[in-house]
Amino acid sequence: MTADAHATRSMVELITGGWRAQAVYTAAKLELPDHIEDGLTDAGSLAEATGASQEGLHRLLRLLVAIGVLEGSESTGYRNTPMSATLRRGTQSLRDMVLLHGEEFYAAWGQAHHAITTVSSGFEAAYGEPFYAYLGQQPDTAKRFQHTMNAGNMFFHAVPEAVDFGDKRVVDVGGGGGHLLSSILSASQDAQGVLFDREHMIPEAREHLSTTVGLDRVELVAGDMFDAVPDGGDVYILCRVLAGWDDDAVVRVFENCRRALADSSSRVLFIDRLVADEGASMLPALWDLHLLMTNGGRHRSRDLVVSLLERAGMRVDREVELPMETTGLLAAPR
Repeated sequence: MTADAHATRSMVELITGGWRAQAVYTAAKLELPDHIEDGLTDAGSLAEATGASQEGLHRLLRLLVAIGVLEGSESTGYRNTPMSATLRRGTQSLRDMVLLHGEEFYAAWGQAHHAITTVSSGFEAAYGEPFYAYLGQQPDTAKRFQHTMNAGNMFFHAVPEAVDFGDKRVVDVGGGGGHLLSSILSASQDAQGVLFDREHMIPEAREHLSTTVGLDRVELVAGDMFDAVPDGGDVYILCRVLAGWDDDAVVRVFENCRRALADSSSRVLFIDRLVADEGASMLPALWDLHLLMTNGGRHRSRDLVVSLLERAGMRVDREVELPMETTGLLAAPR
C-alpha cells in the first residue's frame, strides 16, 4: 500500500492539534501578547518579565510564528498578529477562553474515550464532580467561564437585525452577564429588558448593563428557570442555556416561558447551534461533543427542538440563521 503524503500530513496536523492549543494556552498564560505590545520583543526580555526559561520561550515563540500567532524572529523581534491580539487583556479578549480551554476543558477532553463510550461527562471523570458544581466552588474559574461565554457573542449583533424587538418587553432567560440583552436594547431604543438568571450572575449583569444601556431600561431578577420565569414578557429569549439539560427539563423551561407570555402575540426565541446528520458542519458537531466532555450535554437537531416546543404547547413560526452557524427559532403559543 502506497502512503498518501497529503493524507498523512493532514492526519499529523489533526493529531498534533492539542500541542498547538497548549502552545497558545502557554502564550496566554504568560501574557506574551501584552508584553510584546509593551515593547518586549525577544526571548530574553520576555523571560525576565514572565519568570519563564529563556530557552523554553525561544522554542515556544518559534512555534507561535510557525502557526501564525506571532510574526518576526529572535533577530528582528517578535510582533503581534491579529490572532495574538485576541489574547491581549481587554473587553473583547479571548484570553479567559484560552485559559479555560487549556486547563479544565483540556483535562475534560483527556477523558474523551470514557465520555464517548459511556455518554457521560469527561469533566466529571477528570475532576470527580459535575462541571457546574465545580464552578460553584471555584469563583475564579466561574468568572472565566462567564467571560468565555461572553467571548462567544460574535452573533449577538445579528439578533436584533433578524428579530423586531421594537416596543417589546424582552426577557432574557439565563441572560448571564447581559451582553445579548444590551445588544438588543442598544439596537431597539424603545424596548425594555428583564435579565433573569441565578443570584450569583446578577452583580456582573448589573455592572455591564449599567454601563451600556442604563438600569432604567432593565429589571434584574434572580431565580431558577426550571421553577418559573418573570411574567408578562413579549419575547422570551433562551440563548445557549438548554444544551446541558435533558429533554424533560427543556420542556419544563419551554412550558414556564409559554405560561408567562404576555398574550398570544408574544414569542419564545430559542437560539443555539443545531446538529444535522446529513451535511454536518464543523462548529455544531464540534461543540456538541464539547458539551458531552464538559457537562454531559448535547446540541439538538432542529426536529428535536421543534418536537420539544410542541410538547410545551408551542409551534415554530419563523427560523433565522445567525453568524457562527447559530440558528434562532421563534415559537408562538398554540
